Amino acid sequence: MHKNSQLEKETMEAIMKQIKDPKLLSQIEKVIPFHGFLTSGALIGIQMLNIARRELDIRDGERIYVACETKSCMPDPFQILAGATIGNNGLKIMNFGKMAVTINKQAPEGANNVKGIRIILDPDKTKDYPKLHAWFLNTEKLPHVEVVPILLEAGEKVYSWKFVDVEVPVRKKKRIQCCESCGEMFIQHDNELLCGDCKE
Repeated sequence: MHKNSQLEKETMEAIMKQIKDPKLLSQIEKVIPFHGFLTSGALIGIQMLNIARRELDIRDGERIYVACETKSCMPDPFQILAGATIGNNGLKIMNFGKMAVTINKQAPEGANNVKGIRIILDPDKTKDYPKLHAWFLNTEKLPHVEVVPILLEAGEKVYSWKFVDVEVPVRKKKRIQCCESCGEMFIQHDNELLCGDCKE
């Protein structure tokens, strides 16, 4: 089946009609227009966000910070459902290629660290769902219409999580420097005299 083919869209719509949890369905419906399609990775991001909300007692609208360890699909739900974006420094993407995320609330003023939670899609647990496990380990190419129903059925059973201390970064005063090579202004992070483009 070709990705986003009419048959795949219809199949995914039928899958979504079977979702009994109105909150989860609402979340999925908000993510689809932004992401373009309900992918397995986007659903994993939604499920991870819901675990973090419960475990850290995060209320709707409360500011969170997310460090996502893959750039593919998973970061989008955090932007749409939690307002954690790259632009507002709420979302950091570390492209380690892992189905893992660390989430924390905003730290109290003056705190050096804050309690967070690191959540992973756990291969020891996906073994109980052979098709999901094969998709996760990339030993079998499976379309999202086959993986999404398995993730919906499994729910939180395929994830592991632990609480972690997250260091609160010290905000440095922004310094603007004129690049000695191209003459354009750039944000200076250390004492560099050339912008990142000219350094390359």
